Amino acid sequence: MTPEDLAALYQSAFADSRGWSAQEFTELLASPFCFVVGGENGFAIGRVIADEAELLTIATHPPQQRTGFGRQSLLAFQTHAAARGATTVFLEVAADNTRAIALYESEGWAQTALRKRYYARSGGIFVDALILTRSLP
Repeated sequence: MTPEDLAALYQSAFADSRGWSAQEFTELLASPFCFVVGGENGFAIGRVIADEAELLTIATHPPQQRTGFGRQSLLAFQTHAAARGATTVFLEVAADNTRAIALYESEGWAQTALRKRYYARSGGIFVDALILTRSLP
């Protein structure tokens, strides 16, 4: 997928948030630490530095949501991160994203911290971010 494809899919998956531009995806993917897994229906992008991985975002095309595709992307991310040497992973998720939180918790992720008013929504609303982590085999 091109950075333009990633930006368009991200915007469709997170219509109530500020989208990531194609330029932002281009800059992320230029780093040797970053990688993307997935395809036209969804993707996960993250980075591995030393033995720690960060899931930067996971996005699923709205018609594919609730079909298991997000779980497949998450598992592919974890597998790829482990292959790059990561032993622990972390992410930030909006506290109001209950479906994503349920997915992460079902795969062994647990909350370790909270960032107050981290995500800006339209209309001047702010949402907390939960920091979730898990160990990789």
